[in-house]
Amino acid sequence: MGKIDVKKMLKQFYNPSAKEVSVVDLPAMNYLMIDGKGDPNNSQSFKEAVEALFTLSYNLKFAIKKQTEIDYSVMPLEGLWWGDDMSKFMDHKDNWFWTVMIMQPEPVTAQWVATAKELVAKKKPQIDLNKIRFESYTEGSCVQIMHIGTFSEEGPTVARLHDYIDKNGYQKSLKHHEIYLSDFHKVNPAKMKTVVRQPFAVT
Repeated sequence: MGKIDVKKMLKQFYNPSAKEVSVVDLPAMNYLMIDGKGDPNNSQSFKEAVEALFTLSYNLKFAIKKQTEIDYSVMPLEGLWWGDDMSKFMDHKDNWFWTVMIMQPEPVTAQWVATAKELVAKKKPQIDLNKIRFESYTEGSCVQIMHIGTFSEEGPTVARLHDYIDKNGYQKSLKHHEIYLSDFHKVNPAKMKTVVRQPFAVT
């Protein structure tokens, strides 16, 4: 059995246009998630959360492949971001709340997660898995666009989504969502690809 490319299967959600805002309807998806607060650029807890999520995700993948011969691609890191005052959200990173997460495809169950946690605890006891939860998350109606470039340049991209929502008489709902398709350590920051998404409600 070949490897299942989950991101390709869900390309309408993970590969939007960089030119035009698109509207999508997101179904419920299962994620490994960790919550936190603070500027991700200098937060040790954020770095540890990302490491824990990827460590567990890859151990899940390998455990499932070994037992079932089902092989799938590990999905990219995603982040939900919000603050007490969303009107000043882009300016005060120290006050950001966040949930970092990795989507888990259909073979993954709560039992598999528990099994993988046991494996990681034995092999890498320094990795803190206590904050990770396995949970379904539903966004429903969203607008999204591909942002090309650094995170510091995202302001106009986010504004395009908010303008689209406002002009169509909708109302922003839930949390600002980003999907990080590029490896921060390998890709030129000017060429990084980030899916920027904002859920909305019809008023």
